[in-house]
Amino acid sequence: MSTTYTKTISGSDAFTPDREIDLRRHRRLGESITQAILFACGMISILTTIGIVIVLLQESSHFFASPDVSLIEFFTGRMWQPQIGAFGIWPLLNSTIMTTTFAMLVAIPIGLAVAIYLSEYAHERARKVVKPTLEVLAGIPTVVYGYFALTWFTPLLRGVFGNDRVQIYNTLSAGLVMGVLILPLIATMCEDALHAVPRSLREAAYGLGATKLETSVKIVLPAATSGIAAAIILGISRAIGETMIVAIAAGAGPNFTFNPFKGAETITGHIVRISGGDLSFESIDYNSLFALALVLFLITLALNLLSQRIVAKFREEYE
Repeated sequence: MSTTYTKTISGSDAFTPDREIDLRRHRRLGESITQAILFACGMISILTTIGIVIVLLQESSHFFASPDVSLIEFFTGRMWQPQIGAFGIWPLLNSTIMTTTFAMLVAIPIGLAVAIYLSEYAHERARKVVKPTLEVLAGIPTVVYGYFALTWFTPLLRGVFGNDRVQIYNTLSAGLVMGVLILPLIATMCEDALHAVPRSLREAAYGLGATKLETSVKIVLPAATSGIAAAIILGISRAIGETMIVAIAAGAGPNFTFNPFKGAETITGHIVRISGGDLSFESIDYNSLFALALVLFLITLALNLLSQRIVAKFREEYE
């Protein structure tokens, strides 16, 4: 705001404004509209999440209220056969944990190594090649990964360990290919966490005579612990919720086994297979799907809360 100044009557050298300056903020119409749109988007996401939780709780309550269902059997049973009234979740939960474990055994070390390379070793030209390649992996449809596991990775395992030992549908093949799917997510988030570490820490380590590898492993990596932990937990959540890979390559029947070469159905795979069939509305089979979905929701919620706790505990603030 332009202001004109005049000399006072006393003739002093001080100048005073001839009118009062209004320092209050003037809201612009475009900013108000933008703020309203952003607020509406946030409210839509929150209300959608609340609606999903309400539906899960309502439908799951019908399942657990059934006289044929026992909470103790549901959380401790080792057989899931809704047709005969057996509702033990451990066959589905065990295979979900197995495939997630195999996926993280692939995604964590390779993703962390890629992140260290991009953050500490790679030149700008190499970064421009590697990072878009990772984004391409993240953009491939998961159904393609599923058939890749079934038609390429499973024959490879059968050729190495024997056709009699490795079944066509197995949790190991599905888990390893799922690790390739999660790899870009973990690599990108870990690279961002490593890149956020101040340059002064690296220079101090170099000044003390540390090598680039020692600086990366002993200085930069511990300083980015919170971001790396958050990336790993987010990757675990992504693996637990993955559907198409396990539905195609892991197996199509509940099987409580610790043998990675045998087929076993995960929670998401079971939901896909059963929901695609002829289920009558409000039947025990229909309501059981919502109970399984509620278990998945609680697991991912617990992982997200754990991620926030870890980030808050190990976060480092630098000036």
